[in-house]
Amino acid sequence: MNTTDWITDIALVLVVFRQLREGRLDLRSYLIPLGIVAFVGSHYLHTVPTAGNDLVLIGALVAAGAALGIAGGVYTRIRESGGHLLIKAGAVSAVLWVLGMGARMGFQVWVDHGGADNVARFSASHDITTGQAWVAAFVLMALTEVVTRLGTIFVRSRLAVRGQQQPASARPAPLLDRAA
Repeated sequence: MNTTDWITDIALVLVVFRQLREGRLDLRSYLIPLGIVAFVGSHYLHTVPTAGNDLVLIGALVAAGAALGIAGGVYTRIRESGGHLLIKAGAVSAVLWVLGMGARMGFQVWVDHGGADNVARFSASHDITTGQAWVAAFVLMALTEVVTRLGTIFVRSRLAVRGQQQPASARPAPLLDRAA
């Protein structure tokens, strides 16, 4: 891993730590992570191999990224206060984010420090045709995790705004009140 690799990987991990403290949900909340993954995508994603089982590998990691991103967005608290939406990543959201982003970094460190032969054997026995398939899979996993987390947060923020705009009489009764 070179210096750029370390900086981008660490920046992606640190994005969620910025949200561990409650702050305003604003355009910057969306643009910073999107800017980082746009840089990563343009820097590392040159092709998406389609031979052999390359797309299976890519699809599996993209699905994992989507699951982590949606869950991370669900476990991020969004609330309204003083006319502003506030966001705070919970512990579960932070763990899921670090797990997803850290997996990519951990895999790269492992490959650079003795794991390359194991990956080559696994790739050969599972018909993964090139190392670029692994690069594409992990980059697309990170991109998908970021986009689905932000998408989930955006949808939840719009629902929170809509819930605040409804008069109290139009809001559904809490679950406990419905049972009575």
